[in-house]
Order: sequence, then C-alpha cells, then structure tokens
Amino acid sequence: MARILNFGSLNLDQVYRVDAFVQPGETKSSLSLTTHCGGKGLNQSVAASRAGAEVWHAGMIGTDGDMLDQKLRENGVNLSLLERSSGVSGHAIIQVDNSGQNCILLYGGTNQALTEAYIDHALDAFGNEGLVLVQNETNLVGSIIQKAHKRGLMVAINAAPMDEKVFTYPLELVDWLIVNEIEGAAIAKCEFEVDILPKLNKLYPNMNVLLTLGKRGAVCVRGGEQARSGIYSTKVVDTTAAGDTFLGYFLAEVLDQKSLQDALSLATAASSICVGVMGAADSVPLRAEVLAAVEHGTLGKLGEWGGWR
Repeated sequence: MARILNFGSLNLDQVYRVDAFVQPGETKSSLSLTTHCGGKGLNQSVAASRAGAEVWHAGMIGTDGDMLDQKLRENGVNLSLLERSSGVSGHAIIQVDNSGQNCILLYGGTNQALTEAYIDHALDAFGNEGLVLVQNETNLVGSIIQKAHKRGLMVAINAAPMDEKVFTYPLELVDWLIVNEIEGAAIAKCEFEVDILPKLNKLYPNMNVLLTLGKRGAVCVRGGEQARSGIYSTKVVDTTAAGDTFLGYFLAEVLDQKSLQDALSLATAASSICVGVMGAADSVPLRAEVLAAVEHGTLGKLGEWGGWR
C-alpha cells in the first residue's frame, strides 16, 4: 500500500456562488454562501486516502478547526501528528461563477506556524518508508524537503500557489513535481508550454513531473517514460478541488506500483467526477465510485490529449 506523509495546509473554505467574479471597485451580492473543509493539503490527503493510500497528515489547526479535524478523521487519515494552537486556522474566500470557475483569496493562519522541531517529530513518527508531500501553502517547505530527502524518503511538491518562495526550495531533491502550465513555465523559466518538460529535465534531471493542463488533459514524465491523457466531457459545477483530486489519486496509484498511464487514467476519471460536485474535500470521489464509473462508461468518452503535438 502507498504511504504518504502530507505536511499539508488546512483551510475553512467560505464559498460564494456568484454570477460573475467581483471586479475592482465593484460591490456584488452573492447567490449563496456555504462553508467547506479545504486547503490543498486537506484536499490532497482526502483524495489520496479515498484512492486507497495510507495517509498521515502533519499540520496545525486553530481553535476553530474542529470541522477540519473531523473531515480528515472520517476519511481515514492518520491524525496522530495533527496539532492545535490558540490561533486562527487557515481559511479561504472562494468565488465560484456560473461556469464552475473559481478565484480564491487565502489567509495562511496556523498553516504558517510549523516549527523545525515539529517537522523532526513528524518525520521520526512516520519512519523512512514512503513519500512526503508538500504544497506552497505552509511555512518551512524547503526544510521539509531537505529533511525528508536526507532520511531517504521520496518527496513530492505541488508548487501552488506559485510565488518567489518556490525558487528558494531545494527542488533538485524533489522526486515528483506536480504543476499546471503556468507554474511549470515559471519554474522552467520558459515562455512556451512545449518547452516546459525539456527545460525542467535540463534543470532537474532526476525529477519526475506531472503537468496538468486543465481542460486539455495532463502529461507525466518519469525518466524516459511519458504518458498523456485527455479529459472526460462531464458537466462542470465547481473546479476547486479538481487538481487536488487528480494529484491524490495519481500519487496513490504510482506509489502502489501502477503504470504511469494507469495512474493518469484513474486520476483523470476521479477529477472528472469531482468537478460535478460543489465544494472542495466533499467533492472528492471514493475509489469504488471512480472504478464503477470507468467500468460502466458513465463518464462518457475520454477526449483527446489537447496539449502540444
């Protein structure tokens, strides 16, 4: 079974349905407001666990974090490392328009309160077998990467949200980089999408890459092996957790020794189901649901890869 230690962000998502995103200087009434559990870290832990991996979540919540604790717990995530503080949990203000697209404003809160001592404790407890996953929504990401690599653990980073801090991380120690085309181009220091993978390979020859392209599918590269996939033409309600669902399922499959193409295919199906449901963590499908949808063809026809030729 795949083992993942996720030093992951935990957010309370305030989701506002709007007919169009608020513009600068504009005041707009929302159509509805709901509160969900989210954060890239939480979503990815839920996704990997629902995909069948053994997931440990390392992170911190505030006095308002009971909902986050419960969501991870009910999804079978190991919370022996989860800590509480007297501060405020991370949260996000999310606008979702009629097409299902979103824009997100984040507040880090307790996600930015990790310490070196806590990182050491979490790594000691997890042991030296498995993969450490990080996103760019917590502090001390570079230190986590260094310490995990030193212990012989595989390391995966979802370099999102993208900012200048990413360039200070020891990316040469990373086994899996998971990015979209904007993040990938920034790290590869290139202008054109077609150059992302070659440039990344030149900069980081030992790094495997999963590159997601939204509606055009995804491509992954490991050594000399490459796999590509289009997407299913399912109805889009909310894309908030689509990328996190894709990542969680993909890593769970790859770590369980599945082929790149099989991992990509299951992750594509899972994220296609996810976008048809409102919310973040609540929209991540169970493995049995994904397998049934693929077996019975309820997702329709898989589209062609829409990237470069």
